[in-house]
Amino acid sequence: MMGRLKRAAPRATLGTMALVAFLFGATSSVAAATSPPPSKLAPIHGPYTPDIDPANFVGRIDNRYLPFIPGTGFHFEGVKGKAPQRDDEIVTHRTKRILGINATVVRDTVSEHGRAVERTFDYYAQDKQGNVWYMGELSLERQHGRLVKASDSWLAGVDGGKPGIIMPAHPRRGDVYRQEFYPPGKALDEARVVGHRGPVTVPYGSFKRALVTLERSPLEPQTEKKYYVAGIGEVKEQVVKGHHEAFDLVSVTH
Repeated sequence: MMGRLKRAAPRATLGTMALVAFLFGATSSVAAATSPPPSKLAPIHGPYTPDIDPANFVGRIDNRYLPFIPGTGFHFEGVKGKAPQRDDEIVTHRTKRILGINATVVRDTVSEHGRAVERTFDYYAQDKQGNVWYMGELSLERQHGRLVKASDSWLAGVDGGKPGIIMPAHPRRGDVYRQEFYPPGKALDEARVVGHRGPVTVPYGSFKRALVTLERSPLEPQTEKKYYVAGIGEVKEQVVKGHHEAFDLVSVTH
């Protein structure tokens, strides 16, 4: 999944969101101009040995399509199968040291009827070119009334775990890239950029243009389509092959 409290901020106007999107786009594209394509940095074919240099990473995540600013909450509502669910993704002020990099910790809680059924602590880091890397996750799922560690939890540098790209600096139609690599836990997600589509409407607002990606694992018969808006981040996702699952962004808090 996507892996979303604080006082709710006033609902953004479309004009404000457009300005934010422009500013994020302008700052990110400069760095992206010198960034190798994601298919080179995190290839899905052949031996996988991503080149990770701690000196090439920055202490913030401000990619225009995935701005993870500490204190921000992204709140989604949707359905999995026939069960209504809520997904709250909170960018915490915490970091976790991974491969010499201080990765941002994002807490993602999926709830049914007000009770957490899944909770994931995702670890992300951005390089100087603007690519956001996925450095690992601690995934918990409810079993016998309590949350326990799931088998697909992994950490870059541990037991063969290797980071992948969750969002390129400057995504282009046709880009393909590995998002995570942990064969022991069958965490092998990869993504393809479909391009820009629009308009897209969710409870949080309507947007003329969104970046669309398809995500899948070669080990699972499921494909997810995700929509990202510049300056905001992910606004919508749905399973387009596999079981019934869909989530829309309903609010952003700060």
